Amino acid sequence: MEQYFKKQIALPQDHGSWVFILSPLLVGIFAGGDFTNATLNLIIAVMSAFMIRQPMTIAIKAYSGRRPKTDLVPARFWVLIYSSVATLALLRLILDGFGYILFLAVPGVPVFAWHLWLVSRRAERKQAGVEVIATGALSLAAPAAYWVSIREYNPLGWWLWVFTWLQSAASIVYAYLRLSQRELTQEQASVKNRSDWWRMGFRSFTYTSFNLIVSFGLGVLHLIPQVIFIPFLVQWLETLWGITHPAVGWKPTKIGVRQLIVSILWTVLFIIFWRTP
Repeated sequence: MEQYFKKQIALPQDHGSWVFILSPLLVGIFAGGDFTNATLNLIIAVMSAFMIRQPMTIAIKAYSGRRPKTDLVPARFWVLIYSSVATLALLRLILDGFGYILFLAVPGVPVFAWHLWLVSRRAERKQAGVEVIATGALSLAAPAAYWVSIREYNPLGWWLWVFTWLQSAASIVYAYLRLSQRELTQEQASVKNRSDWWRMGFRSFTYTSFNLIVSFGLGVLHLIPQVIFIPFLVQWLETLWGITHPAVGWKPTKIGVRQLIVSILWTVLFIIFWRTP
């Protein structure tokens, strides 16, 4: 039985990805303001669907020769476990009248298939565009949790999806900026001037600036809570700091921890200010 309980097969090993599913879930639940049995079933279904990516990826790697064939048995075992749990939770949601939630899973299927295809081609690493699209699918957990919490469909849930996706996308682009900075040697960094660092961080600055402007503008128009721009302001300030303080020589763990702290802070502030008039 020991062969079935391998952490590297059962659990996602890219620890930074957890925030991209937990943040939308928490945002949706707290925006709705109520925790029900249906909410619990949704969490179980969403997390099971999220967890299944790891054993599926391992299985594809084993089939393509990137991992030993002995990994296929435990990978199939965990795929069966996660898919069974997700199916039971979704069935309960359907019986409770939330069958329309299943439509939110549709965009995730081609994105997941795309990821597995890249894995089979040994091309899944450093695919920022794919990661941004994938977080868009994961962010659909926000409106799902919101609708289940309030026990009905409400268009406001789509704003939760948009904002959690915007935050995740900006976070991914910023992470790639920091990782590209750390790859520079001290000699390469010493010859760069302020303009060079800004050109390097232009894409990340554009993402966070767009998020800040959109959230502020929609608040001014009273389409969303007026102070919801504050979480995006925090992310924007972090990007400014990151551009002017390059992560040359930083360890990936240090970059990841700082990213996690900023994402947690954004999530907490968004939850607080979303419920603030």
